[in-house]
Amino acid sequence: MFPGSFCALVAGVLSAAASLSAKLSLGSDYVRELCESWLSSWSQTHDGSMYCEWLHVPLRLLCGGLLFVCNAVMWTFFSKALRHCSSSARATVTTTAANFISTAVLGRLIFGEAHGALWWTGIFLTLCGLLMLHRFASQTLPQDGGRKDK
Repeated sequence: MFPGSFCALVAGVLSAAASLSAKLSLGSDYVRELCESWLSSWSQTHDGSMYCEWLHVPLRLLCGGLLFVCNAVMWTFFSKALRHCSSSARATVTTTAANFISTAVLGRLIFGEAHGALWWTGIFLTLCGLLMLHRFASQTLPQDGGRKDK
């Protein structure tokens, strides 16, 4: 049970990382702003905007490549989670919960997003519903399912 849940958690985090990579590669000026802030904090004598005029293009391409890598590895871990979990619902619910939480943490760390009370209420209700699905999916069903043999 533990390897399947662990793989599902990793798949959820990787799906959030893939979304982050997509936002960085296709977003307006996120990469340029991150480049400028990093270079200005790294070197007090040089202006970061001069280097970031051309550096943001390969960085955006790198983020685009990271999008495909994260998605490929995420699907690998999700497939392993489906194989090792007792039910597909358990793997899906765990992956979804990990994705929600990872997205919130990455949004706060990378973009400085602040989530209001309504967002936290919504995520809390969603996670409660996912936990209910997780609990009911773990209950075993009869093997024959009420079928009649001919």
